[in-house]
Amino acid sequence: MAARLIVIEGLDGCGKQTQATKLTNRLNENGIRAKYISFPNYESKSSSLVKMYLNGEISKNANDVNLYAASSFFSMDRYITFKKDIKSFINDYDVLVCDRYTDSNAIYQMAKSDKSEWEQYLKWLYDFEYEKLRLPRPTATIFLYIPLNISQKLMEQRYKKDSGKKDIHEKDMKFLNACTQTAFYLCDKFSWAKVNCLSKEDKLRSIEDIGCDVYNMVMNILQ
Repeated sequence: MAARLIVIEGLDGCGKQTQATKLTNRLNENGIRAKYISFPNYESKSSSLVKMYLNGEISKNANDVNLYAASSFFSMDRYITFKKDIKSFINDYDVLVCDRYTDSNAIYQMAKSDKSEWEQYLKWLYDFEYEKLRLPRPTATIFLYIPLNISQKLMEQRYKKDSGKKDIHEKDMKFLNACTQTAFYLCDKFSWAKVNCLSKEDKLRSIEDIGCDVYNMVMNILQ
């Protein structure tokens, strides 16, 4: 039986990698065979077009790159990675914990278009990846929410205040604000599990506290 796919989504700086890694480790500790995977797959040549796009080699402005073209860069990275690597071990695990997946295309690329075009784009995207490319559909998507002002501070720490290390998405606050709106739209439309990374006092919750929410959600999903 193929592994079930649990996707951790969220905007840049929200802690996706941290929580996906912690979730993978905790599942394994509790006897559930889990493997962490991440997209884009920067370790592979399959992400070459993604790198060109995010590094600003095609355009310094993300909005200048057609949403369908940009989506295809990320889609083909996933397709090649599954064909070359993941297909060989997907039956060896109970769960694949994925840091970003198809839904990231939806969050970021929809932000380039008018809301009246969103449904047409979503129909195209999910048909392309799940029907045409035959990539596996996620069992569930968990969205980590954190306000942009806080995620920006966390990214500054990550890049040691060197803004030149940010990609074209991370540098554009107007674009990221639009991505927040598309993410909320998708959360509602597809009933994604949503984890608020802030406390009731609007302070950032601990990594451990957030991780407990994520783990409990996943255990409920897997039952």
